[in-house]
Amino acid sequence: MYIQSVNIAQPKTIIWNNKEVPTGIFKVPTPKPIFLGTQGVKEDYVADKKVYGGTFKACYLFSSDHYPYWKNLYPSLNWQWGMFGENLTVNGFNETQVMVGDIYKIGEALVQVTQPREPCFKFGVKFGSQNVISQFINHGFSGTYVRVIEEGLVESNDTVKLHHRLNTNLSVAQLYNLIFSKEKDKDLLYTAITCDALPQSKRDKFAKYI
Repeated sequence: MYIQSVNIAQPKTIIWNNKEVPTGIFKVPTPKPIFLGTQGVKEDYVADKKVYGGTFKACYLFSSDHYPYWKNLYPSLNWQWGMFGENLTVNGFNETQVMVGDIYKIGEALVQVTQPREPCFKFGVKFGSQNVISQFINHGFSGTYVRVIEEGLVESNDTVKLHHRLNTNLSVAQLYNLIFSKEKDKDLLYTAITCDALPQSKRDKFAKYI
């Protein structure tokens, strides 16, 4: 795997329910390296810090491999890397093979896979249809947030190398399905609630299904 593009956002205001709402989902490629910090990407705008950014959502990764699928569904959009609000567009990233808790070396940074992206209305506004939210969920390829263990610069063409894999046998795709499925797999629930890579709030929600 390698970094196809590094992307950041400037503040942008959208209209939702007749109200102005700030957002940082409109990320665009930047030719400069970006700095991955423990609480977020430096110089990247985050509107709602209660939901995005912080330890377990410091940086968002999405696969360039999924772009053709979405381009086919929404051909009229102005396509460029960063369309899904990702800081790092990764070539070769596969949610069925990347495990929650995996630690990767990317450029100067060391990051750990934490949790998949759950789309909100801002994603629908960007794509011009709230239908994209259910489409994104049903498609099952969400990208992932990471926490930053060692801060550092990352730039396009940097390799993404697996540094360490935990014993936790839970892929990003499995966790994403677990979040949205009505019938929860009990074995995966137990795996999730004992996984330190997940934030405690997420583990507590899963524990309610046991």
